[in-house]
Amino acid sequence: MMRIFSTKFFVLATLLVSAAALAQNQVVLKTQLPPPLFVGTPVPLHVPNLEPPTAGKRPDFYVPAGTINLAKNKKVTSSDNNPVVGTLDMVTDGDKDGNEGSWVELGPGKQWMQIDLSKKATIYAVLVWHFHSQARVYRDVAVQVSDDPTFKSGVTTVFNSDSSNELGLGAGKNLSYIETYQGKLIDTKGVQGRYIRLYSNGNTSNKLNHYIEVEVWGKPAA
Repeated sequence: MMRIFSTKFFVLATLLVSAAALAQNQVVLKTQLPPPLFVGTPVPLHVPNLEPPTAGKRPDFYVPAGTINLAKNKKVTSSDNNPVVGTLDMVTDGDKDGNEGSWVELGPGKQWMQIDLSKKATIYAVLVWHFHSQARVYRDVAVQVSDDPTFKSGVTTVFNSDSSNELGLGAGKNLSYIETYQGKLIDTKGVQGRYIRLYSNGNTSNKLNHYIEVEVWGKPAA
């Protein structure tokens, strides 16, 4: 009986030590947030599968120690080579402010934005800021990761709120969400890839697509 108890105690102690070691290697993802800014009269949001709005600060998200924003100042391309407003490099310049002059505006309908991390990486989270000066919802938001710049092979979808398959990427199961100054944090669960592609299909205020900033948190792949 004592031998069985001792064995169980040893296993439990080992698990606790392993959990503690794992926790010690995890740190809270910290990023600089822009000031909250809502202007104008809120527009009624008639959007199916909408995530309930959350009050207060987003819960802490943990990543391995040494994780950095791999997207900072990296090259950005898009399905719209001539943005209506702004330039593509604004998406990775670190400016997340919601005031005019801080966003790039792509044309109407289905559009994508792509970031080249310059080398393959292990990615733990993607943070996306669309236009957040108004409580609006961007339609058919999807985020994919690949080593193929054309996204024709080896593609992993890490977020997809396009439940009716308007983008042609398959019906998504994630909920649509209301934009805020905190951005949308997407848990990418350590997926590996070099390129990040983000889709949208207009929003609840107009048919255009806006990006303020995208952060890709991870580590260069070994």
